[in-house]
Amino acid sequence: MILLVCTAGQSVLASSADNYQAGQLELPVKSALVIDSGTGQVLYGKNINQPLPIASMTKLVTVYLTLLAIRQKKINWATRVKPDAEIVRVANNPDFSNVPLKRGHKYSVKQLYQATLIESANGAAMCLAQAVSGSQSAFVRQMRHQLKQWHINDAQIYTVCGLPNKNVGKAAYPGVAKNVENKMSAKDMAIVGQHLLLEFPQVLQTTKLAHLNFVDVGKVTRMTNFNSMLPGLPQNDPAIKIDGLKTGTTDAAGACFIGTAKYKGGRVISVVMGARHRDGTDPARFIQTRALLKHVFANYHPLNFTAGEKLSGQTMMKAKDGQEEQIRLGFKTKTTVWDPLDGKTVTTSLQRKEIEAPITKGQVVNYYQFKSGSRKLPSLDNPSGMQIKAQALQATGKVNFLVRFWRWLFGG
Repeated sequence: MILLVCTAGQSVLASSADNYQAGQLELPVKSALVIDSGTGQVLYGKNINQPLPIASMTKLVTVYLTLLAIRQKKINWATRVKPDAEIVRVANNPDFSNVPLKRGHKYSVKQLYQATLIESANGAAMCLAQAVSGSQSAFVRQMRHQLKQWHINDAQIYTVCGLPNKNVGKAAYPGVAKNVENKMSAKDMAIVGQHLLLEFPQVLQTTKLAHLNFVDVGKVTRMTNFNSMLPGLPQNDPAIKIDGLKTGTTDAAGACFIGTAKYKGGRVISVVMGARHRDGTDPARFIQTRALLKHVFANYHPLNFTAGEKLSGQTMMKAKDGQEEQIRLGFKTKTTVWDPLDGKTVTTSLQRKEIEAPITKGQVVNYYQFKSGSRKLPSLDNPSGMQIKAQALQATGKVNFLVRFWRWLFGG
């Protein structure tokens, strides 16, 4: 049984998440990371802040902005897009991952979205950018803005599909070298994956598909997902329930893969960058992802909490000047905390002891912090100690001056 003990906030020095537990598993990749998809708790990290080429993992940002535009009613699934000459040229280049698009034909946003995620179709991704922003360069600027909104400030983004700038012809981003490529760190890619899954979880209904047909005026292109870890594909492992997200490959990037999998009620996001890439059939990125996730699942146990659930131990905090002098606390959202199987007890503390009234029900009034033994559990947002929102499970108003004076006078 896991013991959860609430104590007053204690300060314990935590190791950096940049290479968190990297010594426990040697992976022949440039960078790797596993986090909880909700809290961002870091379960493994290797060079997670090192900017590297991301290739077609770029398309997750393109997909996010497409889904955002649909939610904002700027476009819809049935919106038809006619590719321009440059998109058609890219879409029919046999050296790129693609679904062929024809000049003069129109394609629905849904078709293009599916082709982007499943077949990693570069032309389809460029069509989505055209539908959302009107041009490739305008969409790139929108991508950059969105990343900064997520506090990803050092990303280098030039193309909407992940191809090097020189490979998209007249659609190349102006004013920069032709050989530049999109770059982000493993941490940055994990943040992109977090936002996509938290805001648009329906994306998994597409990323989990091993095959799908792309129909263009009667011509059928059979699409096969580049994520070979899906059921029915060569690198599937039934013990690791992968259902997304996106591969990426260029000469500079090597083989990359951002994946997601469920395990015992929890969900993780994994990132592998710079794996070996001998040719299009090289499974190295999936072999390393499998090793990484098996290591994590063997060394952590997920503790799952529902929204509003109270932790055993201290479930109250002081409401200063409140009509109720104490309020009940619980988790703000459904939460998974990964307990390291290190033989040590997991404990939790509250960041603060009191909050001033008035307080509304559901208001975030505190933060839980977790430790295994003396070591705080890190997250992407807080490498020195993960913080999880605690909400007030009840409301309380503020007492008037006379009551406050009485309490001060008599210690009530």
